[in-house]
Amino acid sequence: MEQQVLDAVILAGGAARRMGGVDKPGLEVGGATLLERVAAAVWAGGRTIVVGPERDRPRARYVREDPPGGGPVPALRAGLAEVRTPWFALLAGDLPFLDGALPERLRAAAQGRAGAVLVDAGGREQWLLGVWDTEAVRAALAVYSGASLRGLLGPLDPVRVPAAAGDPSVFDCDTPDDLDRARQAQWRAGG
Repeated sequence: MEQQVLDAVILAGGAARRMGGVDKPGLEVGGATLLERVAAAVWAGGRTIVVGPERDRPRARYVREDPPGGGPVPALRAGLAEVRTPWFALLAGDLPFLDGALPERLRAAAQGRAGAVLVDAGGREQWLLGVWDTEAVRAALAVYSGASLRGLLGPLDPVRVPAAAGDPSVFDCDTPDDLDRARQAQWRAGG
């Protein structure tokens, strides 16, 4: 299958309670913010849409959910309004080691379905590591009144793509310990 341009919706406006309420996507690992690292990994000619407070970097289209901090479903709704491609990547803003090839791999896996979602080593779907058919998600949002991404996206019956053994793409920074581990891993990797 020919590589397609994907817009990316990056959710970066949460409260970061487990991180002590700091601006989690603005924290640095290896000289770049978590948000910059995610945006750099997914840029493939499509638009980068960040749902969260506007920042100087990365360059992106910034939007806010209503109300700000309202949760992942309102954030997705706000970001999806800006998507212009038939498929889009839905990603968290705290993935320091996202593999830039992952969105296209998920898109290829979704052939003939409404989407594909990465599944971690524990068998859990990572709803903020997926690629989705834009119109299918818009239709689902039009009738969904719940608050969970699993409740919204699960019924679309996405392909569940297991993460490769040792794939660091699923590593996210939810706590100060996670951030320390990411910084140590980045230091050992030399960048």
